[in-house]
Amino acid sequence: MLEQYEDKRDFSKTAEPAPPEARQQRSGPLTFVVQKHAARRLHYDFRLEVDGVLKSWPIPNGPSYTAHERRLAVMTEDHPLDYATFEGIIPKGEYGGGQVIVWDAGIYAPELHGEPCFVRDQAETLVRKGIAEGKLTVFLHGRKLRGAWTLVHTKDRDWLFLKKEDSYAQADYDVLTEDRSVLSGLSIEDLKAGRLPERKASLLLDPSQAHGARAAAMPKQVSPMVPSLSERPFSHPNWLFELKLDGYRVIASVSEGEVRLASRRGLDCSSEYPWLVEALRQQPYREVMFDGEIVALDENGRPSFQHLQNRGGEPKPVLLFYAFDLLYRDGFDLRGVALDERRALLVSSLIPTARIRIVDAFPADGEAVYEAVRAQGMEGIVAKRRDSRYETGRRSDSWLKIKATESDEFVVGGYTAGSGSRASTFGSLVVGYYAEGDDRLTYIGHAGSGFDDRTLQSVFERLQALKTDTSPFRGEVPTIGRWTRPGKAEGPITWVRPELIAQVKYTERTQDGVLRAPVFLGLRDDKTAADVTVSEVVAPPVHAPSELPANGHDGIVQQLLEHTGEKLTLDVDGFPIAFSNLNKVFWPAHGPQRALTKRDLVVYFARVAECLLPHLRDRPLTLVRFPNGIHGGHFYQKHWEQPLPPFVETVWLWTDQNKGDGEYLLANNLPTLLWLGQVADIELHTWYSRVNPEPDAHTRPITFTGSSAAMEDSVLNYPDFVVFDLDPYLYSGNEKRGEEPELHPAGFRATCEVALWLKEALDNLGLSSFVKTTGRTGLHIYVPISRTLDYHATHSISETLARYLVQQHPQRVTAEWAVDKRTGKVFADYNQNVRGKTLASI
Repeated sequence: MLEQYEDKRDFSKTAEPAPPEARQQRSGPLTFVVQKHAARRLHYDFRLEVDGVLKSWPIPNGPSYTAHERRLAVMTEDHPLDYATFEGIIPKGEYGGGQVIVWDAGIYAPELHGEPCFVRDQAETLVRKGIAEGKLTVFLHGRKLRGAWTLVHTKDRDWLFLKKEDSYAQADYDVLTEDRSVLSGLSIEDLKAGRLPERKASLLLDPSQAHGARAAAMPKQVSPMVPSLSERPFSHPNWLFELKLDGYRVIASVSEGEVRLASRRGLDCSSEYPWLVEALRQQPYREVMFDGEIVALDENGRPSFQHLQNRGGEPKPVLLFYAFDLLYRDGFDLRGVALDERRALLVSSLIPTARIRIVDAFPADGEAVYEAVRAQGMEGIVAKRRDSRYETGRRSDSWLKIKATESDEFVVGGYTAGSGSRASTFGSLVVGYYAEGDDRLTYIGHAGSGFDDRTLQSVFERLQALKTDTSPFRGEVPTIGRWTRPGKAEGPITWVRPELIAQVKYTERTQDGVLRAPVFLGLRDDKTAADVTVSEVVAPPVHAPSELPANGHDGIVQQLLEHTGEKLTLDVDGFPIAFSNLNKVFWPAHGPQRALTKRDLVVYFARVAECLLPHLRDRPLTLVRFPNGIHGGHFYQKHWEQPLPPFVETVWLWTDQNKGDGEYLLANNLPTLLWLGQVADIELHTWYSRVNPEPDAHTRPITFTGSSAAMEDSVLNYPDFVVFDLDPYLYSGNEKRGEEPELHPAGFRATCEVALWLKEALDNLGLSSFVKTTGRTGLHIYVPISRTLDYHATHSISETLARYLVQQHPQRVTAEWAVDKRTGKVFADYNQNVRGKTLASI
C-alpha cells in the first residue's frame, strides 16, 4: 500500500520515515494528524489512520471552523503511521521539500447514525466504505480541531473538506492563527530559522509518561476526594478554579465495555442512569475511571439540585454528567499525578457529547470567577492546587470550596405537624448537624419552604418509617412559641431516626447559630448522617498581590521620602510592612554623589518594580544580603529559615547538592520586592527557568520535589532563555596580584565588540537577542526561547556558538576555563546554562 510513497522519496537524503517491513497493527481509537507543510506552496496535510496506513489529503487553504465552508482537499498517496510524528525539514530538491510541523493531532471516529463510532474494527470498516462511496463524516477530537467534519469526493483526486453544523462550529474563529506544533511547540518560522525539534514526541498524551503514574489494575472502588471549606474567594497562579456543581457525585469506571457508576458512599447506582452507562460505553478508551457529578439544569441552564431531586416528575429534567478528574486509564493509576497533567489527560480521553461534558477550569483569577458565578446565582466555585494529587477518601486543603450562596447538608431529626393544605403531611423538617465528638444532633433550624405537593408526599412517606419516641437532638429544640424537651414526643414535633440528609439553602446564620429563611432543596441519598458535621473553615492561600498596588507606587515613594525616621510601617497592597534602619548607609559617598541608604534602596525597588517584577516572577531566588552595606560584608541565602510574611510566595524543590528538598523564595509581587529591600537583599539572583507552565509549557509537570528525576522532568528543567556571559580578561594594570580585571574603557569596548559579533551570528540564525550589563565588568546576552529545550540542550547550543566565536576570532575571544589562558581576551562563558545557576537581575 506504500509503494507510491516509497517511490517518491530517497531515504538517504530525507529524514522522513521509511515504510515498515510489515503492516503496523494498533489497538485503541483511530488517530488523525494535520501537518502544516511549507513546501513549494504552504498547505495542511490531513491524514486519517486506517488499515495500518495514513490516508492523506493536502488542504491548500487549511481547515475552517465555519459550518459548510468548502475547502479543497486533494487525495494523495498513503503514508506510514510513523509519519504522524514527523517534524523537521525535507531537503530542497526532494519530493515535498520544505518545513513540516505537526499542527494538530488526536483521535477520530467515523459517524454512525449521527454518533461517533470508536470501536476500531467497526470504525475502519466505516472509513473504508465512506472513502469508496465518496462521502465520509468523521468526528475529530484533537487539540485544535474538534467536532464533526465531512470529506466529499468531487472528481479525480479532488475532495471537499467542510465543517458540519454542530456546537463546535464558529464562523468568527480562524483556527489557522494557532500556528505552533502540538508536539514541539515550534512554528514553521522556527524551523526556517534553524530551530529543530528536540526529540520525537508521542502523538497522543500517554498516561504511562505522566509523572507519578503507576502501572496497576483498575481499582474496584475509589472513595472520592472532597474539598475543605474556604472562608473567602482568592486568586493565585498555582490554583485552578471550577464551577461548584449542585449534583450527585459519581465515580464512573469503564472496563472492556462494562460500566459501573458508584455513588459517594460506594453504592452501585448504574441502574438509575442507563443513559450515562450507554454513553460511557461509547467512549474511545476501554479501561478508564472518571470522577464527576450528575447534574440537572434549570430553565436557565444552571445546575439545580431541586431539579435533580424532581427528576421523577413532569416535565423530566435533562440530566448531564460533568467530569472533572481522571483517576485511571489503560493500565495506569493516575491518582499520584499532578492535577494539571490529570486534566490534560482527561481532556484527551473523554469525548464530550450532548450529555457528557468536561468541567471548565480557569487559571489564577479565582475572584473574577467567583464574582461571575455569584452574579448568576450559582452555588460557588471549587479551587484546586495545580500540583495536587488525588487524595482518595480525604477532605483535603488542596481542594477548597467557596460558596456563593449559603447551602449545606443537614440531618433530619424530626418534623412538625402540618395544617391547611399540609394537614395530611407535615409543616417543616427539624434539622441539625453533629458537632465534633458528639453523638447527638445540634439543632440548627426548621425548613418548611421549598416543597411542592409531590415532594411533600414522598418525603412524608420516608419519614413514617423512621418515627421514634426519642429526640436525636442534644438539648431543647424550639417550636413555634415554646420549647420541647429532649426525650419527649409531646408537642408539635415528631421525632425520627437521624438517617435522612436534607440539602437546605438559607440567607445566613443568626448569632444563635440558627438558619435564617431556610429553604428545602432535596434529600441527599448519596451521603450518610455521619458525613454531616461542622466544616472546618480553611484560610485560603495568601492572595498573590498585584505587582503594583492599585494606586501605583508614587504614594509609597512619597511616604518613604517624607518620613525621615529610622522606622516606618507602610501598607503595601493591603499588607503592612515594617521597615527599620532606613537611614543606614549602604553605599558611601563617592565624589559628588551623596551616600545612599537603605531608604534609597527601597525607593529604587518601588520605582523600578513595574519593569523588574516581570523578570523576577515565578523564578526561584537566591538572595545576596548586605546587612551593613556594600563594604560591610555579605552572604548568600537560598533558603529562609524564619517565618515569612504572608505575601511571600515560595516553592519547594529538589536540590542535587543537598540530596533533598528545599524551600526557595519567589519575588512575585511588590510587597515581596520591598520586603527584600528591608532585609538588605541588594542583589537579586534568579534562575533561568520558571515554576509556572503558562503560557508555553502546559504539558510540563510542576512537581519539583522528591528526586532529581522529578526535577529533570519538570518545567523547571526547561529555561526560557539561553545566556552568554562575556567577561573581559584585559587588565588595566591597577589590579593587585590575583585579582580579577577591573572595569576600564578598553576592556569594556572589547567586550562590546565581541557582543556585536555574537549578535551577528544569532541574527543569521534568526534568533532575537538582548544585552544587559552583568553588574561587574562584562555583558550578558539573552536569547529568549520557547520552553522546548532542557538545560542540556541550551548548554550545547551556547557551547557551539562560543566555540564558533573563538574559531572566527581566535586572537580576541576565548572559551578556556583556565584563568591564565584568558589573559588579553574576552571570555565567552557558556557554562552558565545549567539548572540551578542564577544571574543577577539588577
